[in-house]
Amino acid sequence: MKKVYLDNASTTAMRPEVIQEMTKVMAEDFGNPSSTHSFGRNGKTILELSRKSIAKHLNCSAQEIIFTSGGTEADNWILRSAVEDLKIERIITSKIEHHAVLHTVLVLESEYNVQVDYVNINADGSIDLTHLSNLLSQEKKTIVSLMHVNNETGTILNLDRVGVICKQYGVLFHSDTVQSVGKMEIDLQKNPLDFIVASAHKFHGPKGIGFAFIRKNSGLQPLIFGGEQEKGLRAGTEAVHQIAGMAKALSLSYENLDQERKYISELKMYLIDQLENHFPGFRINGKKDDFYNIINIILPFSADKTSMLLFSLDMKGIAVSRGSACQSGSIKPSHVLKEMLSEEDLKLPNLRISFSHYNTKEDIDWLIESLKSI
Repeated sequence: MKKVYLDNASTTAMRPEVIQEMTKVMAEDFGNPSSTHSFGRNGKTILELSRKSIAKHLNCSAQEIIFTSGGTEADNWILRSAVEDLKIERIITSKIEHHAVLHTVLVLESEYNVQVDYVNINADGSIDLTHLSNLLSQEKKTIVSLMHVNNETGTILNLDRVGVICKQYGVLFHSDTVQSVGKMEIDLQKNPLDFIVASAHKFHGPKGIGFAFIRKNSGLQPLIFGGEQEKGLRAGTEAVHQIAGMAKALSLSYENLDQERKYISELKMYLIDQLENHFPGFRINGKKDDFYNIINIILPFSADKTSMLLFSLDMKGIAVSRGSACQSGSIKPSHVLKEMLSEEDLKLPNLRISFSHYNTKEDIDWLIESLKSI
């Protein structure tokens, strides 16, 4: 049976070069990077070269990159420490954030009585920046937490503009950049971001590893205690093979960015053309020209097709989703689409289709044929 993977916003296949790099490190450089003997020093060298490589691509200092298990841990750490240690009294976020942010914010609101305000969402799923500016007029020690690329709709936040707004009001700015790191250029010297997070498995690296960018002299304190690893900010023996794989994946992603972005953008436009030809009543949730590798659509099918749509496609070997993989198995409508759609539209079948450079036009053709049969 033909297999088609169109769920790259959930996770991506590792590049062969990444697997080779990780295999080499696991076989040859297994020393604990905190050890002072040669085995440990070799591991430490790989660790720090990886850190420098990642920092170079983001135009920041290597000292500002701290390795974590992924974006969820990094989001939790940044927001919790901002409240506990930086004495943040107010969090401004949106109701379309990843649950790594939303659920953390709810816990902090309950535990510390932090004021939480949600910025308005426009009809196309974008953040209302005028409302954001209005919210920032209040005098309280504040952090703004808004994601760069929405993982369900592909809506892009203008980081530069939000960064300027936050700087104007003297507030901290944290962005969940899990969907954009490795797929868009981010210049941390030009943008006054205080914190960003990333997960390697979103840019063809291994699962279980990511990083946080923590602006120098932020005052953030550790969430996990033990040894003095990661500048004393994140205890625990570093997974050198995963970090090396992540650095390799990020380098390859940025080296091939222009070429792969063009190719994937063309695939997305091809899908839109095919949908317009075969399902003229379909609609895009968000904007047609938002993030190049994600599209979220409502299909002109009856509501009774909704519950079996993913199963029917899976039976044809096609992997897509109805939203974040972190909510798989949930029968509740997407919390992101809930902010954008009417109750009636929420009942209709919707799909999130997300691409990588491994996809082909033949994959799209098979998806269209399978949808037609449904």
